[in-house]
Amino acid sequence: MPVFKLSTNLPSAKLPAGFANKTVEVVAKSFGHPNDYVTVQVVTDQIISWGGNDSVPCGLVTIESSDGLGSDQNKKHSKAIADHLQKELGISSDKFYIIFSPIDLVNIGYNGSTCEDLK
Repeated sequence: MPVFKLSTNLPSAKLPAGFANKTVEVVAKSFGHPNDYVTVQVVTDQIISWGGNDSVPCGLVTIESSDGLGSDQNKKHSKAIADHLQKELGISSDKFYIIFSPIDLVNIGYNGSTCEDLK
């Protein structure tokens, strides 16, 4: 159940149509999950300075998930996301960080309970 969040200094008008939906597909494929398990949030028009330059396209990515994280997996996810952000938004892979955060199912609320009950 990956949750992907991108904060970027790009204006929303620079996002291609369907960007969030394409991102769902990229993340789902990388994690080996169906699209229904992935949530994507894109926050645009942020003030973000990369190395003292706030005019270069850049961003911050956070991925929280209850599974599919680890050294080898994160390298695979990082590559897939870097390729996607470069292709779709023109954000160079050296202009964003990806923070991978594992979360326990008990700490994810869903459908009036927690995801722990879905096991």
